[in-house]
Amino acid sequence: MSTQSSSTTTPALVPFEKAIERYDPVLGLEVHVELNTATKMFCGCATVFGSEPNTQVCPVCLGLPGALPVVNAKAVESAIRIGLALNCEIAEWCRFARKNYFYPDMPKNFQTSQYDEPIAFDGFVDLDVPLPDGGVETFRIEIERAHMEEDTGKSLHVGGATGRIHGADHSLLDYNRAGIPLIEIVTRTIEVPADRAPLVARAYVQHLRDLMVALGVSDARMDQGSLRADVNLSLKPTGTTTLGTRSETKNVNSFRSVERAVRFEVTRHAGVLDAGQSILQETRHFHESDGTTSPGRPKSDADDYRYFPEPDLAPVAPSRAWVDELRGTLPEPPAERRKRLQAEWNFSDLDMRDTVGAGALELVVATVAAGATPASAKKWWLGELARRANESGTGLDELGVTPEQVAGVQALIDSGRVNDKLARQVLEGVLAGEGTPEEVVTARGLEVVSDDGALGAAVDTAIAANPDVAQKIRDGKVQAAGALIGAVMKEMRGQADAGRVRELILEKLGG
Repeated sequence: MSTQSSSTTTPALVPFEKAIERYDPVLGLEVHVELNTATKMFCGCATVFGSEPNTQVCPVCLGLPGALPVVNAKAVESAIRIGLALNCEIAEWCRFARKNYFYPDMPKNFQTSQYDEPIAFDGFVDLDVPLPDGGVETFRIEIERAHMEEDTGKSLHVGGATGRIHGADHSLLDYNRAGIPLIEIVTRTIEVPADRAPLVARAYVQHLRDLMVALGVSDARMDQGSLRADVNLSLKPTGTTTLGTRSETKNVNSFRSVERAVRFEVTRHAGVLDAGQSILQETRHFHESDGTTSPGRPKSDADDYRYFPEPDLAPVAPSRAWVDELRGTLPEPPAERRKRLQAEWNFSDLDMRDTVGAGALELVVATVAAGATPASAKKWWLGELARRANESGTGLDELGVTPEQVAGVQALIDSGRVNDKLARQVLEGVLAGEGTPEEVVTARGLEVVSDDGALGAAVDTAIAANPDVAQKIRDGKVQAAGALIGAVMKEMRGQADAGRVRELILEKLGG
């Protein structure tokens, strides 16, 4: 399929910086959040991620004749709490609708969703957006609606080079995900300074992810598809008000990819428009490998889905008393919490941005709660542990070490039982599954040696092996002691108490 209606030739991309000199991007973001309920939206099937295909299905979520749905009350509660956290109005009365379209992974041939009567509407979030120069700019993003619906099943296309249906030999269908409760959060049109658009899109999705985790309604794992973003984008010539034709890049599953998708679509749209061609209203696929998008299908409008009220479900009418009760359960907003923690921890803006950007905020919080100082917790998670995560290609929270164990390693340093070098070996043992930090120290014999007898003998050996250095110390050049300390540490495999070694050297040489 051509991406342009008037030509089969793909126009050249326009560099982003050049494109935004003449065009203003207009965004619309739709974020789908899988709720962490124990059962599906309209049936009692389990929702465990990664189960064997088609083992969490029943007549309701398979759409078999005569099977009737029942609304999951916990999902409704989560939807209301999400709406309240987004500063939305909560409907006094709303209902579900059937969204009709055919996909192999939609066994009923319609999706039970909400159309013109969502449970939450007219909200906003105030977004702090980190800028490349280290500053922060605040934008208000208006929320049009947050509505309840069900997820689709999953298609696996086998035999092709890309994992997509084109070129595949056959497809496999897994309906475990069909019927998982979803909340779709839809923004109103977002118009910000052109160079800020990719950053705002990324920050918004990250804000929602943090908010969902804080609310406890979803694990918001983008890598597992429990939070995914659709990026709608159009361009309009600078200084004009008429909106252009939009494209919708579907199922973008990382913060970085959201930013890249916006940048790429700006460059593509600008190239099409500069060539005198028309943008096709369509869905697009995002490619992680190179940050590009490719055509999906022509984008339908609401009329094409033939919405009508779901006859098998009663309307949802949350009482005002229940809504007020749920309002009282909302956690501290993520942005306010970050500011409070930053002040409590005495972190600079850069410290906090690095911590959040590394996905380490909650790990640092838990490590501090386990007894470590904020500075030491940050040091471990953003230093040694971040390095190991990068090497293994895993997330920090998947490394196999707990915040309590990291705090335990730091406690060994604080008590003088190990030094930084030995602590890294302790951490290595913990990561290798050798036990707690205490058990690793004992098993590997890593404790610092502070016994004067053993240290004194090592100091005597070092002095005898380095008479010129020893003479400098006798002559008052105390800084030369570093060379002897290094020799002692080498002989004792890094396990000597460096402070006590220095004291013994100066005592012996009269420094």
